[in-house]
Amino acid sequence: MNHPDLFQEKAQGWDADDRHRTLSSAIGNAILRHVSFDERMRVMDFDAGTGLISAAIAPLAGKITALDTSEAMLEKLVAKPELQGKVEAVFQDITDKPLGIRFDRIVSAMAIHHVQDTHKLVRAFAEHAKPGAVIALADLDREDGTFHSKGTQGVFHHGFDRDGFRALLEKHGFGDICFITAHSIPREGVTARVISGVASHIQVEETEALHVS
Repeated sequence: MNHPDLFQEKAQGWDADDRHRTLSSAIGNAILRHVSFDERMRVMDFDAGTGLISAAIAPLAGKITALDTSEAMLEKLVAKPELQGKVEAVFQDITDKPLGIRFDRIVSAMAIHHVQDTHKLVRAFAEHAKPGAVIALADLDREDGTFHSKGTQGVFHHGFDRDGFRALLEKHGFGDICFITAHSIPREGVTARVISGVASHIQVEETEALHVS
């Protein structure tokens, strides 16, 4: 990967920030309320960061593959004792280089607004999903651009319109889609909502290589 690590400096103090812990806890709880896990399941945590969502799921799941394109964040993840033996950290962009395996569950928290081509990403999720797999994707509801400070690098979307995101999921073979508000964040006079979209993979697209639950 040739792109810079935008979280190189943020990784050191990421888990010490109450906002990050509170948000991750809310998202983790929302996922666990609406998605089942068991020890037979293989889970992808997309853009796993320091592993806050993986840590919530690990006691219930089998093997977790934690993906990220920030080596600094993954270093924090692999150092956590509670994730030893449960989580494999992988520094890889699955939209360019697929893993070649499929998953029972795919989860992601506050990552998709950092991905420019969301069609390519959701297609990659579908290509990594077993039939009947379930995905739970948490990100910002559509907002006015004030959630991030002006000039923040790596932000390509000011949240997502629910109907538009539903159509995107359906296009790539997902169904039984529902959205819930996982958390609300007061910010500069407005409230940003974090939504969690849950969907089942009901259609496996034909593909030459394995590149969602």
